[in-house]
Amino acid sequence: MGDWKGVLKADPIDWLLAEGAPWTRYRTLVDLLGRPEDDPEVQAAHAGMLAHPQVQGLIAEAAAWPGYALRRHNDAAHPLHKFSILADFGVRADDPGVDRALAAVLAHQSSEGAFQSLVNVAKAFGGTGEDMWTWMLCDAPLLLYALLVMGLGEDKRVQRAVDHLVGLLDDNGWRCVVAPELGRFRGPGRKDDPCPIANLFALKALAQVPESLDSPATRAGAEMLLHHWEHQSERKIYMFGIGTDFRKLKYPFVWYDILHVVDVLSRFPFVHADPRFREMVETIAAQADGNGRYTASSMYKPWQGWPFADKKNPSPWLTFLVRRVQKRIGQVA
Repeated sequence: MGDWKGVLKADPIDWLLAEGAPWTRYRTLVDLLGRPEDDPEVQAAHAGMLAHPQVQGLIAEAAAWPGYALRRHNDAAHPLHKFSILADFGVRADDPGVDRALAAVLAHQSSEGAFQSLVNVAKAFGGTGEDMWTWMLCDAPLLLYALLVMGLGEDKRVQRAVDHLVGLLDDNGWRCVVAPELGRFRGPGRKDDPCPIANLFALKALAQVPESLDSPATRAGAEMLLHHWEHQSERKIYMFGIGTDFRKLKYPFVWYDILHVVDVLSRFPFVHADPRFREMVETIAAQADGNGRYTASSMYKPWQGWPFADKKNPSPWLTFLVRRVQKRIGQVA
């Protein structure tokens, strides 16, 4: 691929700063323009983000953790995903109201090391049908991701969760693993298959750990995702296919789709030159309009009314996310 303007046809930075919501302006200043956190404009953007009513609502919902029992992991309305969105935006542990939310998560750590969610597994799927504090590899890494991004990487409880996550790795990546108390429950796939969403979430968390940016664990997880893309026409792994829906641009990063996968993989420099990864980036870049802007091609109904869930107009946040991938892989300065 060529440079950023050759791919996107235009430089969207001015538009991101002028038209983006406060979280878009904040992350654009920091991630794309390299401004330090003590820069007055960065501080103003961060303050504006925290004051935004929608962000205030997210913080309040996170502080009420667990909210309600999780029955399906792609429930876009669940507070589990609101933690990761706040982390994506750049909300920190010392921001007003966030301490209560993080304390609620830290209060429920399993004996194995994973942070727990309140989960309800139906009897039809091998569960009890009752609410219980437990963990699966399709929820615990998201909580760990939020804790790490928000600045708790030095907390011994968080470090223990990181060690536990790495220790769950198998020879072909992360498989469908759940807490011992869930017995034989697992996802609807072959027992020895790696689970795409578990690998994605595990990599998302471990990308926040400097010593894991090039490690056997993250290399195995990245290879699992790249191999899945390479062999996409052969079969689904668990319930995860790579077809038309996978290619749609969508935020929040709730489940397994192309922008989510590329955003996570782009955090690992050893992936950048891989032709399979580059092919995924090209698939996204081809969806730009004539001004180099991106519009959501799918949305989660609980997020209707947020600017990134508008299928009719270009989204500054989605455009920022793609631009940041391009910056990470060296296609734009």
